Amino acid sequence: MMEQEQPNLVGFPIRRDASGAFVVDAGRIAARFGWSEEEWREMQRRGLVTSRVERGEGADQGRWRLAVHCGNRRWFAIVSDDGAVIEEQLDFRPSPPRRGSQPS
Repeated sequence: MMEQEQPNLVGFPIRRDASGAFVVDAGRIAARFGWSEEEWREMQRRGLVTSRVERGEGADQGRWRLAVHCGNRRWFAIVSDDGAVIEEQLDFRPSPPRRGSQPS
């Protein structure tokens, strides 16, 4: 399997819709998670993708944190009011222990 090139979103604007909500391109976010756009859309259809938007306060006023979770993966970005990505990161969360399993 060939490794997909990960696009760099830093500095790339994330658009906002008429209501001001952030809209992340499906192909770009799918690539961050290492999936094709089709795989990403299937995850969304199955209800496996969740997201959160937080508005910065105080010293972070004018910035937003966008977080997208799917399975054990979390992508987040710090975004300016105009949608420019200032920072982004993808991390992996450990899977919870299985029920009935004994700690090692």
